[in-house]
Amino acid sequence: FKKLRDNICDEFEKIENEFGSSVSFKRKKWYRDGGGGGEMSIMRGSIFEKVGVNISTVYGEFSDQFAKEIPGCENDNNNFWASGISLVAHMNSPHIPAVHFNTRMIVTTKQWFGGGGDLTPIFPNNDDTELFHKHFKIACDKFDKNYYSRFKKNCDEYFYLPHRKEPRGVGGIFYDYLNSGNWEKDFEFTKEIGVQFKKAFFSIIKRNIMKKWTKVEKSMQLEKRGRYVEFNLLYDRGTKFGLMTNGNTEAIL
Repeated sequence: FKKLRDNICDEFEKIENEFGSSVSFKRKKWYRDGGGGGEMSIMRGSIFEKVGVNISTVYGEFSDQFAKEIPGCENDNNNFWASGISLVAHMNSPHIPAVHFNTRMIVTTKQWFGGGGDLTPIFPNNDDTELFHKHFKIACDKFDKNYYSRFKKNCDEYFYLPHRKEPRGVGGIFYDYLNSGNWEKDFEFTKEIGVQFKKAFFSIIKRNIMKKWTKVEKSMQLEKRGRYVEFNLLYDRGTKFGLMTNGNTEAIL
């Protein structure tokens, strides 16, 4: 996860420095009471309004209440270990989609991988959508021909705002509780998701980076961003997991 963080941050900085400003990521370590911690990487530039790439490894005990929702915490065993990477990027240009990506591993008395990524354009573009999905399908098909259709469906169902009756964006993939019985295979799949995400998203940025936009389009972007906030605060599992395990609020939100 740390290596992927470094590779992704390098690519973000390269694009920002070539097409925008000379800013770079600012990193800040944090430590969790009860065990573990992480490191936030935040950049604010002229291409990327704000992008955060965060890694963490935390461990300890779930609260009794939260443990009831987590597999493997039966019989009063609330111990856990979790490690992962999480990325959210919001652009200055309304013509470059917002994006979310994360992968993680969680261990209780059981263990599993989870993660995925989804694209949230203000003005959906079929070519961008197809490219994003194409690369995730490449990753999935390397390991199981059924993964892509299954994880795409998960994403469509998960990244949906029922109170708005609308999807958050144009989807991607989402998987959780992945344990095929072959740890090495599951970990390699999780790493490949990161590789293909990087290829897809940075291609999408470059093909849209020179487009002009208007104040009206910017206003539409901000309205869509509000929907993003609604989802994260009302429905997002990762947000809830971080807050319920006493994680770093600044990194979570």
